Parts: sequence; C-alpha cells; structure tokens
Amino acid sequence: MAQPAPIRREADRPLLTTALGLARRAVPVLPLRAGKLPFGNCQACADNACGGRPNMKASGPCRCTRVCHGWAAATTDHTILNSATWARAWQQAQAVAYHPGGAGLTVVDLDDASAIGWARHHLPKTRTVQTNRGEHWIYQGVMQSANKVRPGVDIKSSMSYARYLGPGTGILVDLPDMVRALSVKQASPTLSVLPGVSVPGPSVHGQCPHRSPAYLERGITIATQRISEATSSVHTTVYATFLAVLSTHGHCGCLTDTHTERLFAAAQARGETARHCHDAWVNALTRLGL
Repeated sequence: MAQPAPIRREADRPLLTTALGLARRAVPVLPLRAGKLPFGNCQACADNACGGRPNMKASGPCRCTRVCHGWAAATTDHTILNSATWARAWQQAQAVAYHPGGAGLTVVDLDDASAIGWARHHLPKTRTVQTNRGEHWIYQGVMQSANKVRPGVDIKSSMSYARYLGPGTGILVDLPDMVRALSVKQASPTLSVLPGVSVPGPSVHGQCPHRSPAYLERGITIATQRISEATSSVHTTVYATFLAVLSTHGHCGCLTDTHTERLFAAAQARGETARHCHDAWVNALTRLGL
C-alpha cells in the first residue's frame, strides 16, 4: 500500500520561511521565478481580463488569490502565502521579493561601483543591503518608483518590487528630499519612460497657453484614475486616455516626464506591459499628428 506523501515542514521551504518572517513584520512579499521575475497571471487573469488588482484590496475588481498581477500580488496574509494555490509558485520560486511601498519603504537600487560612489557622496547613510552587482539603500518613506534616474540608479517604492537579500546593516533613516527629487525631471522633448517615446517640445512661452497648471494636474489625476478604475477593455481605456491627454496638452509642450510616468505607472498597475504603453502612446501621437 502506497504511503501518503509526507507533509513538508516550514523549515523544508526556506524561501517560504523567509517570506513568512517578513510578512510577520508587515512587509508584503511574493515569490520570484527565474530571472528575478514575478509569476505570470493565471488563466482567469490573463491579459487583465479580471479587471486587475491595482490597489491590493480584497474588495478590488480582482478577487484572485493566486500569484497574479506582479507587485500587486505581494501580501502579508499567512493564509494566502501558505495556500495550495501558491504552493506551485513556491516550489518553482528562486527568490523572495517584497513591495517596498507597501511596507512604507523606498529602495535606492545602486547597480555598480560608480552609482555607489555617487550615493556615498550625496545621500545620507541608511540601512544597506549588498546585491549581486551593487547595493540597496533603504529609506523610511514612500514615493513614486522610477528607473534610470541616474546612471546605474533605480528607485523602487510604490507599485514596484525589490528582491529580498537579507536584513542589511545600518540604521533606517527617513527618505531624503534628494531621493524624491531624482524622480522629478524637467520638461523635455524626449521622455525617459521608454526608449523612443517622445512628446512635442515646449511652446514659445514655455507653458500651456490656454490652460493653468492646476488644470493640467487635475487632468492627469483624472486620467490615471480612469485607467485605475477600468474593469474591462483595459487596452482600449489606456489608449483612449492617452489620446485624450495628448489632444488637450500634446500641442503646447506642457507635459513632462513626471506626468507621463504617472500615466504609464497606472497602466502597468492594471496589467499592461511597458511595450503596450509605448505602443499606445506612439499610436496616439501619430493619430494626432504629433
């Protein structure tokens, strides 16, 4: 008679043990597969057909308890982390990641010696974690995530994930204004969100000639909210929203990298890929003759 499979103890699952330990400290976690990538959505959530889970709320548009929606899958719920639906992911996982913003943190990811040297010269000392190529400098506070803010420097906080590589050393300090300022770029004809994405240059007077800055800010807020609240046809909603923003402000050059990054971040939180954001933006520019 076949013997039943032995129940695996928590100690036999080192990645899950690490994840549960972080969750007990209110750090939302998720497993990563090969290549430091999150697991793909399940069939029901494929192509964001479920409506997505941008805010990680149980009452949100997606009630899937699988490892779906990238960073938004991060959780502190031990029931979910230990569930049968997550079991296969943990068996295949090669690392544990966490959502810094969900834990009230910001990670300055320094990829090389040059970036580390810059940080040591310009940023206050804080908790530091060694990585394969450089260091993670961790600060208390949340901000918008941004890639390539400087050569070899990425910022991982809200709507992002970072690989957990240990507790690090040093005392955690508050997020400095210098780091926040890294994600605030001046208006430029070329956006750094994705290669090849661009908007028209500024108007003669350097500002929108027919609307106030407050109107632009309100428009971007409404646009990101429209994308975040889409429960179906997300692809179409993203394109239509990009088109609406560009039709109003694309001719006068008042859009900055920061505005566009907010739109792209909202779309990617709904499950859109960076490539789709790029294509939707370029298609909207082309349609408007920009």
